[in-house]
Amino acid sequence: MIRLADVKPIPLSISRDEEPLYRETEKLVNTLWNKWMDRFKNTSNSEEVMARVAFQFARLYAQAYRDNATTNEFIHDFEQKLDEIVVKIK
Repeated sequence: MIRLADVKPIPLSISRDEEPLYRETEKLVNTLWNKWMDRFKNTSNSEEVMARVAFQFARLYAQAYRDNATTNEFIHDFEQKLDEIVVKIK
């Protein structure tokens, strides 16, 4: 079960191996939500703040996805160049 913001607890079925990741994620979401509830207390309600939190995590995911694609492309190019060097040495 996870507790996010002021939403009723959400039951989940996860393996024991996944529990630390889920607890860490729960903590990160709640930390950001609490921080932004204080920051936007006069201009936003809980749902708007949670929407901001969701957007922030989605943005971070999109950036990590982009960075991973760039890294994979670099590794692929590097491996091709390395293969060419190895073939020349033989």
